[in-house]
Amino acid sequence: MSVKQLFDPIAADMQAVDTVIRERLYSDVVLIRQVAEYIIHSGGKRLRPALVLFTAGAMGYKGTQHHELAAVVEFIHTATLLHDDVVDESDLRRGNKTANAMFGNAASVLVGDFLYSRAFQMMVGVDNMRVMRVLADATNVIAEGEVLQLLNCHNADVGVEDYLRVIRYKTAKLFEAASRLGGILAGADDEQEQRLAAFGMHLGTAFQIIDDVLDYSADEAETGKHLGDDLAEGKPTLPLIHVMLQGSAEQAAIVRNAIESGGRDDFAAVLGAIQATGALDEARRHARVEADLAIDAISTLPPSNFKDALLQLSDFAVARNH
Repeated sequence: MSVKQLFDPIAADMQAVDTVIRERLYSDVVLIRQVAEYIIHSGGKRLRPALVLFTAGAMGYKGTQHHELAAVVEFIHTATLLHDDVVDESDLRRGNKTANAMFGNAASVLVGDFLYSRAFQMMVGVDNMRVMRVLADATNVIAEGEVLQLLNCHNADVGVEDYLRVIRYKTAKLFEAASRLGGILAGADDEQEQRLAAFGMHLGTAFQIIDDVLDYSADEAETGKHLGDDLAEGKPTLPLIHVMLQGSAEQAAIVRNAIESGGRDDFAAVLGAIQATGALDEARRHARVEADLAIDAISTLPPSNFKDALLQLSDFAVARNH
């Protein structure tokens, strides 16, 4: 099932979110509009705002504030992308030039700051202290995750738990916050809110693990990014960690050298070690465990099209090829 089909139950809501995004992107500063519109409309899946809409619907929410908060989540995510691409010196995302490649690093960083601050203006407008606390905490944790990832680069001694900590901070935290927000708007009790948060956290973890798998297995035309980008940046992701733990001394040495050196010179040898040790299948199994935990977390939700979509999204996160 495609993302478009998954989003059928929230199609009208997503249109409303797009309207909010267009309105809230406005700035008298032309460059801000140009950069923000470029990145917002460059073909992202919009999974995080969709989680706000799906969980709100699954919990029976009937208002319109979920449109505003879905846009807030997308702005926060977009700001992290702008900053990420500058830090990683990336030049391609979703098949297009990155904003920093188009407009320069300074513009990307500053427009990312604008999107963060606009997101906080919007969340204040919702006038719900619980919402503000969840989003403020999430943005802080995401920033910590970015720094942790930076510290882990070129470190071949990073273990599975260190890797997962980065994922849960940097990626899964916004999935968690988005899922939690739908419940908060619908008046969920503490247990329901925690279950929705757990769903988002496990879904986001599965999603990022598969992203890391695709860096060594995907079709570049489908992912819109270069294979081996993570290796070039010296990122010790789960497939590489598996080789270090389960491969031969020679295979581990190849991967260690590639992580510590960075670049793509050893990509073919690293890919051979990954394939020989079954590292991609092992990472997919880990992602499947996370997806199953996400599914279990929402088992008590009442039946609805929204719940069905969340369950399907859990499977999509693991089965996707882009």
